[in-house]
Amino acid sequence: MYHMVSGHRRGAKFNKLRVPPAQFERHVAYLAENGWTFAHVSELKNALPDKTVVLTFDDGYRDNLEYAHPILARYNAKATLYLVEDRFDRDWSTAKKAHHDSGELMQEPKLTDTEVETMLASGVWELGAHTLTHANLPAAEPQLRADEVIQGRTVLQQKFNQSIPSFAYPFGIYDTEDVRLAEQAGYDFAVTTKEGIDPLPYARPLELKRIKVSGKEGLWSFKLRLRTGRRK
Repeated sequence: MYHMVSGHRRGAKFNKLRVPPAQFERHVAYLAENGWTFAHVSELKNALPDKTVVLTFDDGYRDNLEYAHPILARYNAKATLYLVEDRFDRDWSTAKKAHHDSGELMQEPKLTDTEVETMLASGVWELGAHTLTHANLPAAEPQLRADEVIQGRTVLQQKFNQSIPSFAYPFGIYDTEDVRLAEQAGYDFAVTTKEGIDPLPYARPLELKRIKVSGKEGLWSFKLRLRTGRRK
């Protein structure tokens, strides 16, 4: 699970979400050179080699195209982009914790629809939904909650003329109602922020675990998480 591929900023609150480009390339190169198969989330329904990795990017930051995309293409890798539909002029970090009001994420450049189309046309990227507004789902009113999950898929499908097979719960905050809504919306898979590696066959395809990648950790930590799914 990645967010941004960009350099750290002095005094920034969210540098753990920023993986420097050189560090990201070390990750992808390690995977490519050690026999890992790259897959999109939708391919999890297929028979895949044991050493298969799915790279995911949450939110829709412009650096995903500027820095991550060329690296992925260089190594014939793939990634899934979990895109917030209404992603401009929003500081969605405050939806999780009110004191996260620095405006840092709102000011971070986001992908335009044209840029998303360029990424999808390359074949490197697959599109997934991440709600309309990056809402804190359990805290939302029932109708708004349903719209975030269900319309978040419908709008992206219509806008990009793409199937949207999977969903990411914003902040990793969700409950059984959100899982029910994801099923109702027609997603094949949904991903959480729970750390770990799910064994096959998937017991909960709408609650898949992911390995968090921090911009403040090195390659050794990355290798460890590939083996264990956790930091330690």
